[in-house]
This record gives sequence, structure tokens and C-alpha cells, in this order.
Amino acid sequence: MKGVRCELNKLFDLTGRTAIVTGAGRGLGRAIAAGLAEAGADVALVTNRTPAEDTKREIEAIGRKAIVLQADVADRGKLEGIVDETIGQLGRLDILVNNAGIIRRTPAVDHLYSDWQDVLDVNVNSVFVLSQIAGRIMTRQRSGKIINIASMLSFQGGINVPGYTASKHAVTGLTKALANEWAGSGVQVNAIAPGYMISDNTEALRNDPVRSRQILDRIPAGRWGSDLDLVGPAVFLASKASDYMSGHVLCVDGGWMVR
Repeated sequence: MKGVRCELNKLFDLTGRTAIVTGAGRGLGRAIAAGLAEAGADVALVTNRTPAEDTKREIEAIGRKAIVLQADVADRGKLEGIVDETIGQLGRLDILVNNAGIIRRTPAVDHLYSDWQDVLDVNVNSVFVLSQIAGRIMTRQRSGKIINIASMLSFQGGINVPGYTASKHAVTGLTKALANEWAGSGVQVNAIAPGYMISDNTEALRNDPVRSRQILDRIPAGRWGSDLDLVGPAVFLASKASDYMSGHVLCVDGGWMVR
């Protein structure tokens, strides 16, 4: 049994790997970044307005390297610099987590085109461009992991969030398209679809007693998810343990999709 445990440790060990995590200043992104570091990875923390210095210090305190890259992922001109800075300061790129995302809640008949465009720029366009830049590097080195953050609204329509729903359907389609092209080059592209999590994006729902109760009544686990619920799945998809998984959308939802 000792030998088996050693092999399992190696499967999930990220020592020597470098990751980029977008939206790493808070919430789900911060937890994922810290989890990858605990598994052994050095991490580039990409954040727009939210400071990430505390996360950087936490990662450095466990002996891993971390850098903070201030960038709006909706600005296409900044994306190449994110990858260049990561490689320049941390030496390599093995893992990309496309976590950054925004939501705008308005009925479809009133939904501003500017809101629609803002959501697609962050939730879809940045995912494609960053994955494309990373994919060029990863396919050349014949190894890499790209993890996109999808949603329950990758499968459903939602209410008053047409842009967000369209963007998250697009993320799952893009995940599968890139997986088809790059799996043969040793690059696995997968996605995590969080259920209803405690985050900024769900604050309005959690503060609405009627909608909050409706949501909780449908979740077999009986609770909202926390950022820590995504750490294990993220480490799994970033590690050798998932080397034969490609194009998969992993639901972490407390059972929402089975009810």
C-alpha cells in the first residue's frame, strides 16, 4: 500500500509547474490559485481591480512563487503580455485557468448591447485569446492543462442573464473544440461548471429570499457551494491524474444537475 500512496501523490503533485489564474483576486479564482500552489505550482495571479497581494503572500509563505499581474482581460492587447510576463518571471507555462467572469442582470427586452458586449469580451473572447496564446506554447512543448470555468447556465437558460448564459454555453463549446484539436499534442482542455456558489455573481440571488429558497430547494446537498469546493476539482484537472480527460465539463453543483 505504501507504493500505491506514493504513486497517488505523484499523480496530483504540481511541483515544478507554473499556472496562470485569471480573476485571482478574490472568490473562486483566489481559492483555485491557492489550491494549485498548495499542490506545488508557482502561480501568476491575474486581477483587474481587486488587490491580490494577500494571496501572493499566502502562496509565498508555503514556499511557492507568485506574481501579481494587473490586467483587464477584456482588453485583448493585454493578454499576450500576461503570458509573456508569466514565462519571463516564472520560467514556463503549464496550466491556464480561465476563471475571470462578469454577469449583468437585466430582462432580455431591456438588456443593453453594451452589457452584452462587456460580458462576451470577458467571459468568451478572453478565454479564446488566452487559450490560443497558451495553446501555441503548450502544443510545442507537448504538455499543458487548460481549465475553463463554465456554469450551470452552460446547460440551462437562466432568467434575466442572456449575455451570461450565451457566454457560458460558448465556453463549453470552445472547451470541446480546443480539446479536439490539442489532445493529440498532449494538451488537455477541460472545464468546471460550478453550481450556485457563494460569490459576487450570486449576491443578488442570495439576497432575494424567494429566489434563494427556490435555488436551495433544488440542490440535493442543501447548501450553496463555497470557493473551497472547487479546489480539489481544479487540482485534479491541472494534474497528471486527468491526463486521459479531454473536452469534459465537470459539474461541481451539489447535485443540481441530477434533480
